[in-house]
Amino acid sequence: MLGTGQRESRGVKRGYITDMEASEHAVRRSGRACRAHVGGRSKYGRGAGSLSSGVANVEVELGGHRIEQSDINELLSEGRGAIDRNGQVVLHAHPALYTIDGVQGVKQPIGLHADRLGVDIHVIAADAAPLRNVDYVIRSAHLGVRAIVASPVAAALACLTEDERDLGVALIELGADVTNVSLHAGGMLVDMQSIPLGAKDLTDDIACAFVVQRREAERLKCFYGSAMTSPRDNHEMIEARHMGSDEGAEPMRITRAQLMTVIRQRTEELTANIDDALKSLGFSGPVGRQVVLTGGGAELKNIADYMQGVLGRSVRVGRPRQLSGLPDAHSGPAFSTLVGLASLAASGSGDIRDLAAGTPGYKKPASGMLGRLLAAMRGP
Repeated sequence: MLGTGQRESRGVKRGYITDMEASEHAVRRSGRACRAHVGGRSKYGRGAGSLSSGVANVEVELGGHRIEQSDINELLSEGRGAIDRNGQVVLHAHPALYTIDGVQGVKQPIGLHADRLGVDIHVIAADAAPLRNVDYVIRSAHLGVRAIVASPVAAALACLTEDERDLGVALIELGADVTNVSLHAGGMLVDMQSIPLGAKDLTDDIACAFVVQRREAERLKCFYGSAMTSPRDNHEMIEARHMGSDEGAEPMRITRAQLMTVIRQRTEELTANIDDALKSLGFSGPVGRQVVLTGGGAELKNIADYMQGVLGRSVRVGRPRQLSGLPDAHSGPAFSTLVGLASLAASGSGDIRDLAAGTPGYKKPASGMLGRLLAAMRGP
């Protein structure tokens, strides 16, 4: 990691850009901060709404012969015609599980004999208009758009272990305006659902309840907030400044219990929505199945313990894997998607539109002086 730039997100509501000028200004400022460190290319992360998820199934006849790479390529080529999402833009089309003669869950079919070979393709798509708005904002800030990536895909690469992604895990991204719930199994994202609630709703609740500015409400949440209550909350006093009060005015005093009452109400609502989403996605079975929390909302104190008690499952906070040069301040769950974007750009997409071309692990050729240098370092 050569450099970073962070600024408050502006002009976005529930994952949709609602103010072009404010959003573009935020991108410009973060870009300037990043380029001050690296003087070159950057990766940008921004939440987006309108994501939808589905599974397309494709099957080809083999006649009983031994499966070769050419059969996989033919199958995936057939799959390209099955991923149309009725006007939506396909962001990702990943082969999830293969099927041999009706037997599901085959991860590597090459070398096996079969009469019929099939594949389930998990497709993530989004409405075209919101994506065009994102593209326009980035380009208006004099930057290029190489690809648009769904945040559950990027975050999973950053904070899930290989065993979790293989055995089955639910990843819950607690964003500012939107919470994404995605299921991963067999090394792939298999289904997802979005909830129009996030950490910013909690901040707004505090601001309204105590008539303070959002910045003050965010401070109260971060420094004194928690998802779990304590008997000491009734005795601990917190100072806060009323909205519009004079500079030298006496600050108001509230108990931590009053703050916790506001936080718990919204946390209970959000957790109930997450529980409903997990059930609708079919995430049932043994109590021990893992849930991983990430995103800025996962930094709320004791949030994992609270959700573990309510959901009845093992819950941990997912932090991004360490990259060389990643600042300590950017190693928390709020930066999982950004780290995942960098990892995805470095490793290749695994998208069926690349794999169908017969080039598994396809990567675009490196360009420029840095690209040639990296290619030379990797050798032939």
